[in-house]
Amino acid sequence: MKIPGLSFSWKRALGVSKMKRDFAKATGIPTTRSGLERKIGKAILNTVLGKKK
Repeated sequence: MKIPGLSFSWKRALGVSKMKRDFAKATGIPTTRSGLERKIGKAILNTVLGKKK
């Protein structure tokens, strides 16, 4: 039985979330699946359409 409004995340407790966030910020590489797909898709479209930054 769960207590309403109370949750526990082992990833947050061990600092995994912060480590992933810091890595993504330092390298510019997203650590989420959707973020990575978005970044790869943008790179492919820019290559195909010939757009530069």
